[in-house]
Amino acid sequence: MSDKRAEKLHAQLPGLDLAGRLRLVRESIAGRIVLTTSFGIEDQLLTHCIGQMGLDIALATLDTGRLFPETLDVWAETQARYDLAVEAFAPQTAATQTLLDTDGVLGFRASVSARQACCAVRKVEPLARALAQAQGWMTGLRADQSGSRATLAFAEVDYARGLIKINPLADWSRERIASEVARLGVPINALHAQGFVSIGCAPCTRAIEPGEPERAGRWWWENDGSSECGLHVDAGGKLKRSPGQDLRI
Repeated sequence: MSDKRAEKLHAQLPGLDLAGRLRLVRESIAGRIVLTTSFGIEDQLLTHCIGQMGLDIALATLDTGRLFPETLDVWAETQARYDLAVEAFAPQTAATQTLLDTDGVLGFRASVSARQACCAVRKVEPLARALAQAQGWMTGLRADQSGSRATLAFAEVDYARGLIKINPLADWSRERIASEVARLGVPINALHAQGFVSIGCAPCTRAIEPGEPERAGRWWWENDGSSECGLHVDAGGKLKRSPGQDLRI
């Protein structure tokens, strides 16, 4: 996977509008590109654009088995609205059973390591299958979501997975995204209106209070402040980056 291609995209994407960014990504990366969606507001905006533009970008979601009913509702509405298939990747049955036998149904609250083990089974391993044949991985990450994402690149090489990771909304604010989805009439998760800003598994997500950071509602019982599940960070809790690079906005 070429560092040069990622560097070029990282340099070019900021100068384009969102449609231009998505078009350039599709033109620049040969082969399969996958948008992984949790049906949050950022992913919904990207899905809308992909559907309206008719781009050959696949959609995949991680069906952890613990999603909110409201997430399932917007999932169904999104597929019907845009006539797009969203491929679901569920955790392996045997691994899930072992996890439950070992830690119990709420064992992930016992420690950070127990929670990470749950995320590994329900999210990280399914993600590996979702991206197995992909040359590009698109996300709805934003640089202002948390401190760990502050240096988020528009494009970078994910060496572990052998692909280019693209973050087209890296420089967008939540307010800008909310304004755009309202203007376009994009379906969004009903939980957003109830204070749920970042939405994951039901047992691990709460609404946030005014003034709290966006990711404060994820794994709120932990005190390390990382608020990451392992999809976008390395073993040390740092945002995964290309070796020797510091691609910044």
